[in-house]
This record gives sequence, C-alpha cells and structure tokens, in this order.
Amino acid sequence: MTRERTHFSPLARLLHWTMAPLIVAMLFIGVGMVATVSRAHDALVALHRPLGIALLLLVLVRLGVRIVRGSPPLPSRMSKPQRLAAHASHVVLYGLMLAMPLIGWAMLSAAGYPVTLVGALHLPPIAPHDVALFALLRALHTWLAFALFATVLLHLAAALLHALILRDGVWSSMARGAR
Repeated sequence: MTRERTHFSPLARLLHWTMAPLIVAMLFIGVGMVATVSRAHDALVALHRPLGIALLLLVLVRLGVRIVRGSPPLPSRMSKPQRLAAHASHVVLYGLMLAMPLIGWAMLSAAGYPVTLVGALHLPPIAPHDVALFALLRALHTWLAFALFATVLLHLAAALLHALILRDGVWSSMARGAR
C-alpha cells in the first residue's frame, strides 16, 4: 500500500521559497528602475537583467519538478470552484513567471540592447531590432508585471487563509516537510 504524499518535495519547496523573494524583489527593482533617473538606475538595470534570466532558469527547473513530482492533493473538503481557482491561479503564476523574463529579453532585443549576464557574457537577441515591437513589448512587460504582482498578492492571501483560518494542511504542504 502506498501512502499519499501530503507535502511538496524538498526541491519544490526550496525552489518556491527561493523564487518568492526574488520575484517580489524583481517587481520592486523594476518599479525603481522606471521611476528614477538617478545613478541608481544603472545599478538597478544591471541587477534586473541577470536576475530575470536566473528566475527564468529557476522557473524552468521548477516546472520540470512540478511535472515529474506533481503536487500533493488538495483537501477533499475543498469545493470544486475552489479547486478550479487553485489550479487556475497556479497556471497563471507559472505562465507569468515564464512570460515576464522572456518578454523582457525580447523587449531588450527589439531595442537593440544586449542582455548582459556578467561582464562580457551576453545572451543572443530573441527578437528583431524594431522600435515598434520594443514599444509593444515594453507595455506588455509593464502590464504583466502588474498582473504578476496582483497574482502574487492573491496567492499570498490564499496561503494565509489556509494557514490561519482553514488550517487544512495546504500551507504546511509547502511551508515545511512531512513530520
């Protein structure tokens, strides 16, 4: 008889808790980048670009872990609409976590800017040099950043609901390993 898993794997939890603060930091770095013309702008850009690529790599690993390992089942007492909302919110989160760095990379490519990782290490362009495409991608990157911020807030609200009010094991499945 096999026992049903009640917690995410240690690797899934490590990726989650590593990426969560990095994503929040990226959102605030992005706001700071576009809101300043001070000397801090260059430092923020120099931080934002490689961190975005690092997050892209992390989300690809995380998606692979999720596909291979799956996730623990939701509590049986959750209603069908709640289950659908939980599933949809994760699809949106993963979609945005993938889209944001790819759109940022394409946006910089369309502007003719290199994506510098470290020193002279640059990523190749993934979009043609085109000012109109750059403008479209920049607007899309901005709006999707707002969507990601809202989705992260909803995710946090749901996590707190499960942790503090429902106490149904959903929070502990990601917060700590099986004990």
